[in-house]
Amino acid sequence: MKSVAPVWLVAVLGAVSVAVLAEPENYLVFLPVVLGVTTLLTFGIQLGIRRKEGYVNRVTASVTGAVVILILATAVLAPISFAA
Repeated sequence: MKSVAPVWLVAVLGAVSVAVLAEPENYLVFLPVVLGVTTLLTFGIQLGIRRKEGYVNRVTASVTGAVVILILATAVLAPISFAA
């Protein structure tokens, strides 16, 4: 779980950064970028750990958590984006 939490934290920080820094019409452009960054970060962390046991479970937990966080962010930001 120690390798999963940093990915979720980056997803939250990325979603908040998009909400604060991006123009509303670009929210739905930058949220997939955050997902890409979290996916690459997941693989980087897991390769850095160098443990075979539980690899698939750790990657699944990291990516699934990031996706859920970004789905929630999209649910909040999409109506604002469409209204802009």
